[in-house]
Amino acid sequence: MHEKVKAYLEKLPSPQKEICKKIRKIIVETFPDLEESFKNGVPWYECKYYIVGLKDHVNIGFSVEGLTDEELKLFEGKGKYMRHIKIYSVDDINEKEIITLLKVVK
Repeated sequence: MHEKVKAYLEKLPSPQKEICKKIRKIIVETFPDLEESFKNGVPWYECKYYIVGLKDHVNIGFSVEGLTDEELKLFEGKGKYMRHIKIYSVDDINEKEIITLLKVVK
């Protein structure tokens, strides 16, 4: 694990810490060869995904460049290059759905 990512995760309050750790695990297990980095103050995965702990939830960001209009509907936000989904608790994590979204982007 990237040292800055590790430090970032440890500083987060609960439940954001636990959510981010689980999301990170899903990303790393789905794509073990992805390069993990720390940019713009949050963990990034080859400029395709990011994880950010916010006040009352966690966003998983996804690069949406080149996606179809139907695929764009899978994500929240209106960004041209990045969109996200929100997760409010560990129990809200649907691993199969997240893996599907990760693979849409990859």
